[in-house]
Amino acid sequence: MSDQGAVGALREGGLSAAGSDSGASGRIVFVNRFFFPDQSATSRMLSDLAWHLAHHGLSVCVVTSRQLYSNRLADLPAYAVERGVEIHRVATATRGRGSLAGRALDYGSFYSAAAMELARILKRGDIVVAKTDPPLVSIPVAAVARLKGAVLINWLQDLFPEVAAVLTPRLLPGWLRTLLLVARDRSLRRAQMNVVLGQTMRDRVLARGVDPARVATIPNWADPQEIVPLPAQDSTIRRKLGLEGKFVVGYSGNFGRAHEFGTLVAAASALRADADIAFLMTGAGARSGPLQEAVRRENLSSFCFQDYQPPDLLSDSMAAADVHLVSLLPELEGLIVPSKLYGILAAGRPAVFIGDTGGEVAAVLRAHQCGLSVAVGDAAGLAAQLRALRADPQRLQSMGQRARAASLGQFNCERAAQAWLEMIRRVAPSVVRADRVVKEAQQ
Repeated sequence: MSDQGAVGALREGGLSAAGSDSGASGRIVFVNRFFFPDQSATSRMLSDLAWHLAHHGLSVCVVTSRQLYSNRLADLPAYAVERGVEIHRVATATRGRGSLAGRALDYGSFYSAAAMELARILKRGDIVVAKTDPPLVSIPVAAVARLKGAVLINWLQDLFPEVAAVLTPRLLPGWLRTLLLVARDRSLRRAQMNVVLGQTMRDRVLARGVDPARVATIPNWADPQEIVPLPAQDSTIRRKLGLEGKFVVGYSGNFGRAHEFGTLVAAASALRADADIAFLMTGAGARSGPLQEAVRRENLSSFCFQDYQPPDLLSDSMAAADVHLVSLLPELEGLIVPSKLYGILAAGRPAVFIGDTGGEVAAVLRAHQCGLSVAVGDAAGLAAQLRALRADPQRLQSMGQRARAASLGQFNCERAAQAWLEMIRRVAPSVVRADRVVKEAQQ
């Protein structure tokens, strides 16, 4: 469902407009563990939307932690205002991602600290938006929203505990997983709206018994002004790494457990004789070490690894590759939508997806004719697709142009912000001045 479709569902669903009493304060309060200046994917998405909504005249607050994703000891200031957005940062445990116990402690301390801060600042008629970092934060947020008379919206970047059941099946005993599902589903059903990222995720949420009128589909995005297409020959990173004259296959972002790299390694082995095909791997994560070990084990000299690049080099880094890879374990379809896809579109590069060829990413690539998909394990198919793209520069260029057009036309923050504004106006009209929204939309 498109964002317009989501708005249509709001109109047809007959949702009651909450927060319209005279005591409504008219604020929207986001809850997420990371926010600006953090540069992680969920933080950048939230920062973009918060600033856009503030620009459109809404009173916007964020409750977040004092950490950075890359620095758990950052200890950012407890209160700040950035581009018209109030930032309330709460103190939490800082054990980091090194162990499950440490991560659980960090999550639990954020639940309690964020809930106490929300209880302090929320007023009747406010909107509170629970994102999904940390997982299941919608449960405590829903409890505080109900207590304070606030309107609850869930912004689902993934579905937990389903993701944990796929990636770490022994992490949660069956009884605990059942309890968490019951509590999570209650928070979804109590919400005035649940924002999902695509049709497959929408289907998953509906299967949990959530009213279709309380589910809106608004895809993620990348900033097409921040990430701009550059000719490959203009990339300083490409030159620095000695990749000139190569057909460069890139991967940029998190090497997480949700992603699959065995197909890539096998395809690279099949392309061993194609000396002009190189693989540029940019980023870090749980699968980065095992991938580098597999490359060494297979004695593949075609791979080059580099760490995350700073934001001011993002366009240059994306331009270093002729085509970019996206991957997702098929079992996670509808539970996660890889956000790296939108940066690829903004960079004007084709994408090759390794995963469920009938899934969300594959559907986007088909609809906009800006990439290809191969099934997990189809190394021969991936190798053949990469050879075909290398042999047809005109096709590569056309796909890249269509990718950029998709970013400008559908997967950008301004479009998403308009969908959010219309949704907010329906569920909590006191938060949005309709005349201002109409005026902004016409500009």
